[in-house]
Amino acid sequence: MAQASEIPIIDTDTHVVEPPDLWTSRVSAKWGDKVPHVRWDDTAGEEAWFTSDTRLSAVGAPAMAGWHEYPPYHPRRWEDTDPKTWDPHRRLQVMDDYGIQAQVLYPNVAVFDAKNLLRMGDSELQLRCIQAYNDYLTEWATLAPGRFIPVASLPFWDLDLTLAEIERTAADGHRGIVFSQNPAAFGLPKLTDRFWDPMWRSAEEKGLPVNFHIASGEMDMFEVGVPENGEHANYALMGISFFMGNAKTISEIICGGICHRFPELKFVSVESGVGWIPFALAGLDWQWQNCGVPQEHPEYDLLPSEYFRRQIYGCFWFETDTAISAIEQLGPDNVLYETDFPHPTSMSPGPATTARRPDDYVRETLSGLDEVALRKVLHDNAARLYGLD
Repeated sequence: MAQASEIPIIDTDTHVVEPPDLWTSRVSAKWGDKVPHVRWDDTAGEEAWFTSDTRLSAVGAPAMAGWHEYPPYHPRRWEDTDPKTWDPHRRLQVMDDYGIQAQVLYPNVAVFDAKNLLRMGDSELQLRCIQAYNDYLTEWATLAPGRFIPVASLPFWDLDLTLAEIERTAADGHRGIVFSQNPAAFGLPKLTDRFWDPMWRSAEEKGLPVNFHIASGEMDMFEVGVPENGEHANYALMGISFFMGNAKTISEIICGGICHRFPELKFVSVESGVGWIPFALAGLDWQWQNCGVPQEHPEYDLLPSEYFRRQIYGCFWFETDTAISAIEQLGPDNVLYETDFPHPTSMSPGPATTARRPDDYVRETLSGLDEVALRKVLHDNAARLYGLD
């Protein structure tokens, strides 16, 4: 029986906290303060990202690993953030400490503040900002080939630009794309509109999985709750609401015929857990048959749960019994492990978190899996999905 410590773990969801000069050092100064930059926000009492006078987000909000205050409190200045959240050399050290061989890298500002980036109102600048971040991740990856796995953000507001950026980043070694779960929130066609078929086709041809990260570009969920609830209660409410939102996305790509039309294309439900997936698939299979989908679409040759098993993956990081139950019900082939480092709910021990070290969590939670299942969940599924050794 293999031990978890003997398996080269692939962490399928981590984030690189953007340094304050990421865009000002890479994007032409001709756009002035429209270029995303960091400055002090007197109202909030912290450093934050701005484009012109539009605030994007706090510079330290995604750098919560090991922080001494409960979310949503976070480092107020860049100098207070842990270098492991943004320095690739320090990141490798923490990966080695946690027993993690490779990490899939996601952005923060480039995805979670996409709506505000669009409000810059200059299509060329918007494109340059997306390209600058993708280039930044490309550089990270070259420092440790096979250990840092970049996935590309897209200028999704323009399909031609999107297709060109997929080509460019794939050539630069990106192993997947990140796409909004709700393009309609930006005035674009809905996720299931055939308008997006050229993008699905391009990703399928290149073997690039489409990654649906929670809160991908549309952050209105942060407004849930009322002040009387309390900051911490509202933050907890927001998190679980995002998790469950991915059930809608899975339903859309199956019921919208996307899985059927692009049978080789893979999708990943990122940072949303797996315990709910068996119920969601059971419900979807029931609705599929009860609502007469096979009669309406006789060309659909699989049930929703079968499309899922063929093409869709879920990621987990903190669940215990629910993760094991999901693996037992789904089988181990569609389940990935992540840490969400260094976000507020990540598996990063600290004085204001209940998180355990990833290596301790894996050893204690997954010890009941047989060797084949354990290797699939911790390494083999992700290696196959992202084209790794």
